[in-house]
Amino acid sequence: MSSTVYALLAIALWATLASLGTALSHLPPFLLTGFALIIGSVPSWPLVLRDRSAWRVPPRTLALGIYGLFGFHFLLFIALRHAPPVEANLVNYLWPLLMVVLAPVLLPGMSLRPLHVVAALLGFAGAAIAILGARSGGAAATGAQEYWGFVPALGSAFVWASYSLWTKRVAAFPTSAIGLFGLVSGVLSLACHAVLEPSVALSGRDWLLLVLCGLGPLGAAFFVWDIALKRGDARQIGILSYLTPLGSTALLLLVTGRPLTWTIAVAAWLIVSAAVMGTRAR
Repeated sequence: MSSTVYALLAIALWATLASLGTALSHLPPFLLTGFALIIGSVPSWPLVLRDRSAWRVPPRTLALGIYGLFGFHFLLFIALRHAPPVEANLVNYLWPLLMVVLAPVLLPGMSLRPLHVVAALLGFAGAAIAILGARSGGAAATGAQEYWGFVPALGSAFVWASYSLWTKRVAAFPTSAIGLFGLVSGVLSLACHAVLEPSVALSGRDWLLLVLCGLGPLGAAFFVWDIALKRGDARQIGILSYLTPLGSTALLLLVTGRPLTWTIAVAAWLIVSAAVMGTRAR
């Protein structure tokens, strides 16, 4: 298959993450995060069985991987249960823009141009419209508690943006090491569940959705994305990635039965446009 097909497959898998997280929002967040990350690490197990160096990374790199995979998914699952999922998902997709804005802060030799500032203002305007429209648009938000749910959505965006940038400050590691990040993060999350959360019985539907979530957006997506980047033009593939928030939002609207309101449409357009503008600025 061509690199474009691999990239589109990864995008399609990532677009299902918010919908699967919403369908599993009745599960305790540490439990959901733990099982999903452990299942997501499974595709890398055959690689490490053949070559143990596939998971050999420095402690600093492992800590960064746990920060990125555990922090991002845990905060996203929290947001999807405490805020209207469509709007929370849009706020979460500020991460491509945050990568541009945070690059001068977290990486040496990077500078912030005026166009980056304009892009940041557009993106955060889109997030504001999504949050304020959550109540007026007939979403589930009914008070300050629901607005609090947008805080972890913004936090998940920050975690993934900073993780993506900080990977450039550590020694290069193989894609298979993401399986180690997910496995260790999942075990830590289940340990937190055992100490902090009540035990629950999982139904057959819960297990099916957990397997789909783990093997899809938390598993196979990372590997096919890496294949796409190695086989194709990273610039063209990067542009394709902007389909992810649109696909994810459309699927969430379908799954939740929410109508497409003007606030959702405008917020999605502003956030995606800001990300494109920011990454294309020189």
